[in-house]
Amino acid sequence: MKYIGALDQGTTSTRFILFDEKGANIASFQQEHQQIYPQPGWVEHDPWEIWDNSCECIIKALKSAGAAGSDVVGIGITNQRETIIAWNPKTGKVWHNAIVWQDLRGAQLINSLKGKIDASWLRDKSGLIFSPYFAASKIAWLLDNVPGLREDAEKGEAVFGTIDTWLTWNLTGGKVLVTDVSNASRYMLMNIETCTWDDELLKAFNIPRKALPEIVPSSGMVYGLTSPSGPFRAEVPVCGILGDQQAALFGQACFTEGLGKSTYGTGCFLLVNTGTKLVKSENGLLTTVAYQLGNDKPVYALEGSIAVAGSLVQWARDNLKLVENPQELDKLATSVPDCGGVYIVPAFSGLFAPYWRSDARGVVAGLTGFATRAHLCRAILEATAFQAHDIFRTMEEESNITMTALKVDGGLTNSKPLMEFQADLLGIPVIRPLVVETTALGAAYAAGLSVGVWKDMDELSSYWKEEKRWNPTMDDRTREEKICFWKKAVNRTLDWIPTECDE
Repeated sequence: MKYIGALDQGTTSTRFILFDEKGANIASFQQEHQQIYPQPGWVEHDPWEIWDNSCECIIKALKSAGAAGSDVVGIGITNQRETIIAWNPKTGKVWHNAIVWQDLRGAQLINSLKGKIDASWLRDKSGLIFSPYFAASKIAWLLDNVPGLREDAEKGEAVFGTIDTWLTWNLTGGKVLVTDVSNASRYMLMNIETCTWDDELLKAFNIPRKALPEIVPSSGMVYGLTSPSGPFRAEVPVCGILGDQQAALFGQACFTEGLGKSTYGTGCFLLVNTGTKLVKSENGLLTTVAYQLGNDKPVYALEGSIAVAGSLVQWARDNLKLVENPQELDKLATSVPDCGGVYIVPAFSGLFAPYWRSDARGVVAGLTGFATRAHLCRAILEATAFQAHDIFRTMEEESNITMTALKVDGGLTNSKPLMEFQADLLGIPVIRPLVVETTALGAAYAAGLSVGVWKDMDELSSYWKEEKRWNPTMDDRTREEKICFWKKAVNRTLDWIPTECDE
């Protein structure tokens, strides 16, 4: 049997999955990596730990399947986006820990640029908005704060890449430096229309073009072959790359305009396919590249991002010691009929779409003596559903598309109370597919299309099957009341940073 491999490198863990020719999961292995917090608002990862974990996942998944690396006909990569690594592509020297997408250290630069650059100009150029979330401010920070790095970058002896670039470079034995167009669209340095690095954006952030990887299609070409000395012990085509949220859209077979999905992982991300036309948002949504197949025109999407979703459950478990595992949190949340008036807004790194307020910080609102641990657990789950609702409504307004159902994926879709509440808030069915590893599946699809395992998008669409559906049961009055209190809680998070006591 021949396999398609997907290396899925996420914010908290890495996994490698082997899929067969029908898109079925044959074997997988997953490994968590350390979250490094040098100071409040800063988040880092160890690049070599991520690479070591990637190797371990590949080796153990192959062993589990009883397969050799030569049995894999193609590899797709999907990755946490915006996370930046700086390294010397000749020696492998890493200049600094990876700066993670959640990291806020670029906020000062972004704030200074707001006074010099018009937001509409930036949006028209990049499809993005002013935020330290994107890669450009992270690269600029590294250039300005790591001694010797700018000099090497100017000489072409340092490269800045997202995780897909780092993994491709390592897999190919240091021969290939590329990023696909979906990841490149998250740098805030790519022209969203031409899909090339933009000289004016590079100048605005003072970043040398020669220090960036080549932009390539998401599928339809072989970027390089894996090194025989690497984890596959064979030359395997690396032939598909998609940023994690675009990969989930691809894996959910959202190939036509108007189809959308929501991924509930560390963060929560809603994307809707807008076809080959650019839809510019006036309300904080992002215009991003969904994917590009070979030399075809890129397909675009509107996206709304939530920074804290599954990581809020992790925080409740690890920091608060509120529960021992997510299953216990679900059980407690189900033991009460509602949140007991408690609302949690997890603005740990500010608020993302549709607010985009980096000055916000998290709050627990509505506490009374009536509230119990169970109410807090329910409020933790409901926080994700409320944030997704905010984005969903904005997305419908911006795209002029009325969505009649929402496809969902990600680890948090295992939470029955969350999915029930999400359906209630949206007032439409929430549908989970039979294959829930849609991010990895999307990367596998991209790779398989490149090497002829699958013929076309219609064939991929035929493999999508519904596994579970949640239908709304909440009445309109209750829904509107809950949304009203949620908005009150959101307002309480604003203007926290800076405060008067800092002045």
